[in-house]
Amino acid sequence: MHADIVFTGGTVRTGVADAPVQDALAVTDGRISALGADALAVRGPGTTVVDLAGGALLPAFGDGHVHPVLGGLGLRGVPVRECGSVEEIVEAVRVWADAHPEAEWITGDGFDPWLAPDGRFDARWLDAAVTDRPVVLRTMDHHTAWVNGEALRRAGYTADSPDPAGGEILRRGASGEPLGTLREFGALNPVLALVPQASPETHVAALREAAARFAAAGVTWVQDALVEPHHIDAWITAVTTGPGLPVRADLGFLLEPGLEPGGWRERVARFAADRDRVESEAAGLLTARTVKLFADGVVESGTAALLEPYTDCPHSHGIANWSPDELAEAVVAVDALGFRPHLHAIGDGGVRSALDAIEAAVRVNGPGDRRPVIAHAQLIDPADLPRFAELGVIANLQPLWAQPDPLMTELTLPRIGPERGGRQYQIAALLASGARISFGSDWPVTAYEPLRGIATAVTRQTPDGTPEGGWLPEERIDTATALAAYSAGCAHQAFEEKEWGVLRPGTRADLVHLAADPVETVPGALVRLPVLGTWLAGRRTHAADGTPDDPRARRR
Repeated sequence: MHADIVFTGGTVRTGVADAPVQDALAVTDGRISALGADALAVRGPGTTVVDLAGGALLPAFGDGHVHPVLGGLGLRGVPVRECGSVEEIVEAVRVWADAHPEAEWITGDGFDPWLAPDGRFDARWLDAAVTDRPVVLRTMDHHTAWVNGEALRRAGYTADSPDPAGGEILRRGASGEPLGTLREFGALNPVLALVPQASPETHVAALREAAARFAAAGVTWVQDALVEPHHIDAWITAVTTGPGLPVRADLGFLLEPGLEPGGWRERVARFAADRDRVESEAAGLLTARTVKLFADGVVESGTAALLEPYTDCPHSHGIANWSPDELAEAVVAVDALGFRPHLHAIGDGGVRSALDAIEAAVRVNGPGDRRPVIAHAQLIDPADLPRFAELGVIANLQPLWAQPDPLMTELTLPRIGPERGGRQYQIAALLASGARISFGSDWPVTAYEPLRGIATAVTRQTPDGTPEGGWLPEERIDTATALAAYSAGCAHQAFEEKEWGVLRPGTRADLVHLAADPVETVPGALVRLPVLGTWLAGRRTHAADGTPDDPRARRR
């Protein structure tokens, strides 16, 4: 039987530990059918031959923690992500508002939280651009919002408003008046609930745009780490109508304390029906096996939960979004229904609470292959690091964060001091402890391209090569290990390691073609390595020149 596709003319890295590098790969009916000489032997007159042109073929990438709907929607609105100052943001708001007089609310996504001293943004700065309509801008980490006076008025925030549970309203001096900066979802949600929801068609279009970007970066599977009820319809529609999507996905249903009348327990009771619907209506394209919970906030805003007080704010340990007992109860309930808990935990206090909750699920529900995920794990107390392996917890890490960029140097390090600052993003230490890791981007928080994250994991440097030798160099890992975290690591997280993540006969032909062998590429140059093609089960989803049917696609 002849193959449908044969790749040749370059390096084939299978991702299998200690396996030899191959020079050819064959695909039949969407699955890998042969490697090396065996692949060349099954070429026939109808076989498409893809010339790797000296490049490399590897397992396609996954993204173990990303927000496709939020990211796609965030591409609309005021373009604040590239603004380099408060003044530039205000001017961008002014220009956009003038160009969109029909917009009831003015929104923007992804500005840098270090652009104002201590991350404190004043509503009056936005009022200078727009006073008659509410403005809501979210920082790149999505845990802080900058709003104008009209948004504060509509939310009912005044000097007499107490800080809500799970949130903080920053104040203007002794008057107690809201400054215009809101931290964490307890404070954000009352404002965000007033913003008109985008139409179903807009949600689907946002997903299509996000998925096309993922495919162009070599990604074929994503973990949507924040799925609200109305996102379910958008996902099902996007994958089952029109051209479908160039990625598969697992949906992580959001669970928050006090989410709605009846609380989180009522929401959990509906998760099984939502899962059944997704996996029935989008079988083979979507799964819905994950529940997302936020254990805490983020260090740069002083809202990550810490075991010891913040260095710059000795009275504060941050914000725990759940009490430890209630978080454990929620994780036990989610686990009992067969879902994989996926916990955002940044501070060492948040990480400990997440580990304790997972340990409670093991104790109450009994042993099993759970593969719970703790996402980010920025700061881990030394006593807790071995618990990841002991409890079978996957650390889903964002390697692009492991560098001394302005977020780190201007906000994070001053808040936690040198001792805690010196044990952040312990990728190598987690691996040495026997823990399983996967990588993710957290886009739109940071860039979605895996090669950028891989370069940072290997160098621990900023894009300009700072510092020499890397930041916390003992936590550097090699390129092959970083590649595996974005492929086999994500497949393991998805419970699909027999389907994809490595290249061996019988696995799905989820493939990425790079212009050069990344293992032999200088690590700092990985960010510039072109992705020439992506295949999902043997179907080409990306070609560098934009022609999916061109097997010899090149970047122009």
